[in-house]
Amino acid sequence: MTDQPRFTRDELAAAFADFQAVTDKAAKSGDWNPWVDQFAEDAEYIEHAFGTFHGREEIRTWALKTMGSFPGNHMTEFPALWITIDEERGQVIAEIDNPMPDPGDGSVFGAANLSIFRYAGDGQWRGEEDWYNPMKFGAMAMGWCTKAIELGTITDEAQRWFDKTSKRMGR
Repeated sequence: MTDQPRFTRDELAAAFADFQAVTDKAAKSGDWNPWVDQFAEDAEYIEHAFGTFHGREEIRTWALKTMGSFPGNHMTEFPALWITIDEERGQVIAEIDNPMPDPGDGSVFGAANLSIFRYAGDGQWRGEEDWYNPMKFGAMAMGWCTKAIELGTITDEAQRWFDKTSKRMGR
């Protein structure tokens, strides 16, 4: 006899749709607190370039810093390009797009990551793990900055990031 999944496909799909709606609001408003509040108190967030964060408040500290500075605060939305619902494990696996704003000439800059969202129930997530190539994200951000400099549309913050990153890269 096999155990029934703890969460139904419909519940996981609805919870992820709600998660995406809150993510969209956070990206537009710049207030990431409601996004963080979707994680359970004891959630674990694994972000391979930045580390593992234990508990909602560690996640909050990381998210507010990361999404409050370039390039995170220049990413305009985080839509799921596709999702897979794994009822047996109570999780959603998705490819998430991370586009930058149009620098002024219609250019498109973005990079995607794969994420595993582990559901806790009652609209809360017990964890997230992001998989991506940090070098690809860095090159994308550098390309966006280069184009924005060329067009005269770069923000002061993005210019400082670009200058600092270029110097580290020996450019």
